[in-house]
Amino acid sequence: MASSKLLMSLLILQIVITTSSLIQAAPADSKLFREYIGAESNGVQFSDVPINPNVDFHFILSFAIDYTASSSSPSLSNFSSTPSPTNGDFNVFWDSENLTLSSISSMKAHHPNVKVAMSLAGDTVAGHHVYFAPTSINSWVRNAVYSITRIVREYNLDGIDIDYEHFSADPDTFAECMGRLLFHLKQNKIVSFTSIAPYEDASVQPHYLALWRKYGHLIDYVNFQFYAYEKGTTISQFMQYFETQSSNYEGDDSKKDNFRYEKQSQDLLAS
Repeated sequence: MASSKLLMSLLILQIVITTSSLIQAAPADSKLFREYIGAESNGVQFSDVPINPNVDFHFILSFAIDYTASSSSPSLSNFSSTPSPTNGDFNVFWDSENLTLSSISSMKAHHPNVKVAMSLAGDTVAGHHVYFAPTSINSWVRNAVYSITRIVREYNLDGIDIDYEHFSADPDTFAECMGRLLFHLKQNKIVSFTSIAPYEDASVQPHYLALWRKYGHLIDYVNFQFYAYEKGTTISQFMQYFETQSSNYEGDDSKKDNFRYEKQSQDLLAS
């Protein structure tokens, strides 16, 4: 969805479904809050966001994109030409003037419960849709592994999030490219956690479900974009959507826990 919407990645809008493999490994009272940041280049800094020390907190930098960065400050969208796909060679497009390595290091030092990830792709760049457009599986994976490893180390990041929303390749190709990427990053301890950010759309869900079926064991969290459903969705409809997507991605059921973590997220907003 639009990058402005992605900034509102609170659990009441974009619910984190914890995968079954993580449920087995994590404590029963594990609490996680995730916040996308940096997509709009509007000067928001880590220090502007309230952080509860009693929850696991993930900042997700938005976005790293495998498109050309034809500006010295790509996050500001001052492009001299239309960005184009680079076949897995990722560049930083988040607000890198405010969300720097030093700010990440300082924030982590003051908040040991915080980790930082970067999200791949997103909806648009310079007003144009971002497409998953690999030349081939092998070349895309090779370029992605190299460029993402470089960015992770440069910014001292902990994880990655996959948020492609437009596709010039079939679901099986997407699944193989992303799956191989996740395998390499985890196998070589480049990142400690991974997530995907699908939403209900006939052109989007098949790609993520193909990835989940083959490589779901490499995915720690599903940030399902429930806010993408139509306005006017009733409570009963929303609950059915939640049941459906929890089943699709084998997530846990917050309803059975009386929406404990969703309430905590809203309390954090209100504080």
